[in-house]
Amino acid sequence: MLTGTRAILRATQDVEDDAGFFASLRARELSRLDRTHQTYLDWTGSALHPESLVRRHARALHDTVLGNPHSDSVASRASTELVEQARDAVLGFLDASRDEYDVCFTANASGALRLIGEAYPFDRRSRFVLTADNHNSVNGIRTYATAVGAAVRVLPLRPDLQLERGVDALGSERSKAPSLFAFPAQSNFSGVRHPLGLVDRAHALGFDVLLDAAAFLPTSPLSLRAVRADFVALSLYKIAGYPSGVGALVARRKALAKLRRPSFSGGTVEAVSAWDDVHVMKPNAEAFEDGTVNFLGIAAVPAALEFMAGVGMVRISRRVAGLVRALRDRLASLRHGNGAPLVAIYGADGGDHGGTVAFNVLDSSGAVVPYWHVEERAREVRVSIRGGCFCNPGAAERALGIDSAALAECLRAARARRIAFSHAWLSECLGRPVGALRMSLGYGTDAGDIARGVRTIEAWRE
Repeated sequence: MLTGTRAILRATQDVEDDAGFFASLRARELSRLDRTHQTYLDWTGSALHPESLVRRHARALHDTVLGNPHSDSVASRASTELVEQARDAVLGFLDASRDEYDVCFTANASGALRLIGEAYPFDRRSRFVLTADNHNSVNGIRTYATAVGAAVRVLPLRPDLQLERGVDALGSERSKAPSLFAFPAQSNFSGVRHPLGLVDRAHALGFDVLLDAAAFLPTSPLSLRAVRADFVALSLYKIAGYPSGVGALVARRKALAKLRRPSFSGGTVEAVSAWDDVHVMKPNAEAFEDGTVNFLGIAAVPAALEFMAGVGMVRISRRVAGLVRALRDRLASLRHGNGAPLVAIYGADGGDHGGTVAFNVLDSSGAVVPYWHVEERAREVRVSIRGGCFCNPGAAERALGIDSAALAECLRAARARRIAFSHAWLSECLGRPVGALRMSLGYGTDAGDIARGVRTIEAWRE
């Protein structure tokens, strides 16, 4: 009992210490929010850049001569060194060994996922298994799998948007050909976190594992020594808000060696014959870095990840967890004058949940208010929230109860008739509202942001 009491007291003290720490951090790094009277609740869309990081990067660029790294000049060698430091920084942030993992820089997480799709060695005996809760950049990999006749299977979600059967969802059938399992560590739609034990389970069944960590990493630590995914996709702007235009595919070296690029480009080859179909690819990650990488942006990666580590990923996780519970509780408590709920919240309300809340506003009869009307009113009061399906159709369809056959029929009609697509048109076609609203939190969110976000929704009360 004493141990439990001490744990509660320590947790309370941690929260109190966090409040002061994050208030100081916000005043120092995000002063522009309060100065411009804005409320930012779209951290899953992008983190906000810390002001000191921009100044630090500007000073570094001011004092350094950097050239195209695809050369051997003094300026080029300086850029190459910074790129290698950035690779080390990413691996350090993910607690990954350079002996086991490599880092391929891309423009964003979508670019990293596309590399897997085009280069994974699918064949007619292969299987591509993915959860229904996935970003479209993962859904797009299906086109590469089906093009060669590989079997595709989608794992369904429960009504609370968690994976049906959890770790057991993969079944027991072993793969006998190169096969891939893809899932998000955290849903970008609902904030639901899927069990990372799926990685070991998939390995036991012969799958390589692609982990989309883009929504997870901004508020949660991840150790690739503990979670040994074969491929991990991320974006730096989602983690630290800066630099934009830099993502990464972090891959186990033995998994990277399995990939077969269908083409090559500048920066990915050592030599090419102009007259014969023969070329020599560069080794390791460089074989996947098309053209000249964003070396000026990549130069800011070590400082960006150092900033996040300095704040403390465990501390950020604890802070955001407390704030998201408060946000969910306040939204769930809102009622119309007749007692009907004002908000429908989507996704499980468990302890393992990221800083994202997906919901819709309801009128007093229980009908969904089209999300774009709510989004428009939020803009008027300078509150940034997100509306739509967030590039995650599977989670959206399950949350909103959309019939997949009816949706497919509408989409085929739109394509055949070349209809200008909009969610308003799709709502009319389906005969029901589509899309949702999303408030998401990050290291710079405070209780005032929560209050202003809730007031924006409260304004719809009848």
